[in-house]
Amino acid sequence: MTKKYSIEVDCANCAAKMEEAAKKTEGVTSATVNYMTQKMEVEFADGANEKSVMKSVLKACRKVEPDCEIEF
Repeated sequence: MTKKYSIEVDCANCAAKMEEAAKKTEGVTSATVNYMTQKMEVEFADGANEKSVMKSVLKACRKVEPDCEIEF
């Protein structure tokens, strides 16, 4: 399952770092962060709990940019 989320990110470099952090999160098969559109696309592993995984993704992204927000 793939879903898109609105994300608040300040620069392209941070977006790339957040993308890498999201990809390393358990339950995520792939992730893409687009700085220009302020969107994150996440593909979840089969059987993954979307809300639980996204909370982990947000936590990982906040390590890159503490004021990051993801609408899920």
